[in-house]
Amino acid sequence: MMIFHVSETDKALKVDIQELIIAGWAGREQSAIDEHIEELEAIGVRPPSATPLFYRVAANQLTTEPTIQVLGEASSGEVEVVLIGTQQGTLVGIGSDHTDRETEAWSVAHSKQVCAKPVSRSVWRLESVLDHWDDLQMKSYATIEGREVVYQQGGVTGLLHPAELLRRFGLDEVRLAPGQAMLCGTLPVKGEVRAAEAFRVVLTDPVSGRELEHHYRIKTLPVVA
Repeated sequence: MMIFHVSETDKALKVDIQELIIAGWAGREQSAIDEHIEELEAIGVRPPSATPLFYRVAANQLTTEPTIQVLGEASSGEVEVVLIGTQQGTLVGIGSDHTDRETEAWSVAHSKQVCAKPVSRSVWRLESVLDHWDDLQMKSYATIEGREVVYQQGGVTGLLHPAELLRRFGLDEVRLAPGQAMLCGTLPVKGEVRAAEAFRVVLTDPVSGRELEHHYRIKTLPVVA
């Protein structure tokens, strides 16, 4: 059971996540999809069979905790909008599709399962931003050798609108079923895909002047054999 803070009501909401979906290769423009494919091909990841793809991940991988543990030093984060289905409607958070890059080189589907998926505890109601969705901005920061740098930055216009994304997922309405959560795609990286000591993700709504933010640290576990 996860607890989210809904900003519009200033109340805590308990959600039992039963199904976690990662929407991969979910760019709105083919050129952006090709750019992401190329940056991952550079680290050995094979191109997808189709776009978008909807990877299934164990539901307990979604977390609001401030620290995640990973095996080895080959993982990195990716800023993503997160949709969360509840009995009270669909919520919007900001999260990270933290991924093991060594595993990704031989199986993207398996790599999605290896790492926890951090998400903000604070969320918005989807209906409160849907009419100006394309104004939203995403940004991520990576702390590398003690220094925080901008890692990704851009508008959600680079990604499929929720209505189109959920339609391609097979839904007739712009809402997830209670207990479903979906990470909705990421932005190109500034520079190379690289590991970090900590990762911070931000979703900005310039129309209402508010932000969602989540910061998490990465604890690296030793690889032994």
